[in-house]
Amino acid sequence: MSEQTREQGTAAGRRVVVVGAGMAGVQTAVALRDQGFTGTVTLIGAEPHQPYDRPPLSKAVLLGKAEGSAFDVDFEALGIEVQLGREVLGVRPADHELDTAEGPVPYDVLVLATGAEPIRLPGADGVPGVHLLRTLDDAERLRPVLARQHDIVVVGAGWIGAEFATAAREAGCAVTVVEAADRPLAGALPAEVAAPMAAWYTAAGASLRTHARVAHVEPGEVVLDDGTRLPAGAVVVGIGARPATAWLQGSGIELGAHREVLADDGLRTSVPDVYAVGDCASFPSGRYGERLLVHHWDNALQGPRTVAANIVGETPAVYDPVPYFWSEQFGRFVQYAGHHASADTTLWRGDPATPAWSVCWLRGDRLVALLAVGRPRDLAQGRRLIEAATPLDPKVLADASVPMKAAIA
Repeated sequence: MSEQTREQGTAAGRRVVVVGAGMAGVQTAVALRDQGFTGTVTLIGAEPHQPYDRPPLSKAVLLGKAEGSAFDVDFEALGIEVQLGREVLGVRPADHELDTAEGPVPYDVLVLATGAEPIRLPGADGVPGVHLLRTLDDAERLRPVLARQHDIVVVGAGWIGAEFATAAREAGCAVTVVEAADRPLAGALPAEVAAPMAAWYTAAGASLRTHARVAHVEPGEVVLDDGTRLPAGAVVVGIGARPATAWLQGSGIELGAHREVLADDGLRTSVPDVYAVGDCASFPSGRYGERLLVHHWDNALQGPRTVAANIVGETPAVYDPVPYFWSEQFGRFVQYAGHHASADTTLWRGDPATPAWSVCWLRGDRLVALLAVGRPRDLAQGRRLIEAATPLDPKVLADASVPMKAAIA
């Protein structure tokens, strides 16, 4: 906290501006009020819609089972000013001002919560029928596509690709998923863990083509680099996302290798009075001994509490969560907790050919990560074991017939 902010203390005139009206931004604004902040709170969002949650976009909203997913937050009652449809163009930390098309916005404390933006398929911009799935408008454009039961090609077999393919099959569409790697979720999970998931596509009636790279997209067709032409009434691109930080260029705010904001363990940036939270920021994890960039809903939910505590309080709060996410795909509920990169042992609980199984990653005798498919109790117990760094008996842990907590040494 800078001397300027210390002097301002908790005075009623203190101004916090949050850029980004997704989960991380909304929760930051709410957490400030929950923790007793009495100054001005302004939430700025680039989209014109009321702030909304993203996970339903690939499920209920996409299938027409819900009209939207707006947050149930009474911003007026909380005294939070919401400015929608306002794009922030830059920030001048020395002046404590944001630049927008409508003019400058002053702040005393700034929170960056701009999230991530989807990576676009090279050469596909402007081609009719090519879609992304990140925003409410994206989902609204895709709803009639599913309703017409087009042949759909999904580019990328990651989390969002699998979720969209699931929804498209539920809507009765013919679905082909093309993936450049040799398996689904190649960037997220080790080969031996991700490989069994390939069978889920076939069982759901979707075609999964691995080792398949897109050469180019034409109206009505996707052309692969081996010359194969796939009919495509629509193409949905799900090849990852990158932090939405281009607008910070020239600000002096330090960015990392993935263009994410480099935050410290209290989610402060490299310049005074500026914090960063959610998909746009990485943070150093003492638990895992490395910097983490987590593009998942739970991170956007948990991080704001630390940001608010550090803005409001005198005692520094540290952010070091056990990362968590979930995915619903092909009739399965998949959950993951932790970070498996530093593990030296992999243990299976159950058979991956069955509907319910888990994978445990250990470093020494401590659980560091867990993937649970259809085993929510494993996830709940495993997450607590990771948080507590409890020594475990690997032989007991590998027995899927007993609760995970029974493995405590």
